[in-house]
Amino acid sequence: MAAPSPAEHQARQRRFQALLAPGTPLREGLERIQKGRTGALVVLGSNRRVEKISTGGFALDVQFTPTALRELAKMDGGIIVSSDFERILAAGVHFVPDGDIPTVETGTRHRTADRIAQQTELPVVTVSASMSTITLFLDGQRDPIETSERILSRANQALATLTRYRERLLETTRVLTSLEVHDQVSVKEVALVAQRIEMIRRLDRELRAYVAALGVDGRLLEMQLHELTHGVDDLATLVELDYGPEDEESTSFRLAALEELTSTELLEPLTVARTMGFGEDHHLETHLTPRGHRQIAQLGRIPTSLGRRLVEHFGSLQALFGAKTRDLMEVDGIGEGRARLVREGLGRVADSAYGDRLD
Repeated sequence: MAAPSPAEHQARQRRFQALLAPGTPLREGLERIQKGRTGALVVLGSNRRVEKISTGGFALDVQFTPTALRELAKMDGGIIVSSDFERILAAGVHFVPDGDIPTVETGTRHRTADRIAQQTELPVVTVSASMSTITLFLDGQRDPIETSERILSRANQALATLTRYRERLLETTRVLTSLEVHDQVSVKEVALVAQRIEMIRRLDRELRAYVAALGVDGRLLEMQLHELTHGVDDLATLVELDYGPEDEESTSFRLAALEELTSTELLEPLTVARTMGFGEDHHLETHLTPRGHRQIAQLGRIPTSLGRRLVEHFGSLQALFGAKTRDLMEVDGIGEGRARLVREGLGRVADSAYGDRLD
């Protein structure tokens, strides 16, 4: 079987880190072993390859409990649990993986675990008796299972950075709004908003990995993360609708494409612009005409389908700004009440933008 791609490994890694997170029965059992300083090698799952490299030991097939895992770890040999972590299938097993499988591990237990993981394509967890550490071996890589304190320390640093990025995103969108009102938007301003969105998305992915690894200890972090990232994906969609090709079937203009950029490339507005879909005929100073999806969406009480109808009818944000109440009522589904709501809402946007210019 071919080695998994980095994205596939990351997905598998997060899944098993979540199953090994604080508060789970498996983590509790491993921590009991860790405190007892006896060490362990636990194969998470069973298949024919595991059976082929297993000798000796005892077939058990008993209910998994943290206490049972701790007691069975006192015996020589490894332990096999079911892939759903509900049963302990065997204990005291001596594993003989293929010695030709490459590994950089030096300790006997870790070297064996790494080779088992590669040969069986199953995750293997070790508890080091001497170092008092827990390690996950998966897809030829070792992933230390850290304490909640260490993970929280890094997570709090990332959360502080995310807070700053959120503030910068709000500032760049305010600038974009002001320029939209004055019909002075260029590729550069849209690229800067897209850049901030991608920075937030990257930190979001990092923090979600921390949340999964923290288990029950990550609930507060998860709530903070949700608050800081709320609305970011919606903003990305609205930017695409406002500045992408008018053909809704086109996939050439996507902020998601920025995920392919390195951190250094993401700092270059022109690279961002090219990657998200602006063609070679666009430069950073190229003038753009917003359609108005983002501004209509921010008015509230206007259904998405009705907002799109408004934009399609008038064609641009500037035309919407110039529309009178009676003009707005020409759109199917827009009565006098909604027309006034749109007119007053857009008026507030314009007044705010002019106020920002005066400041």
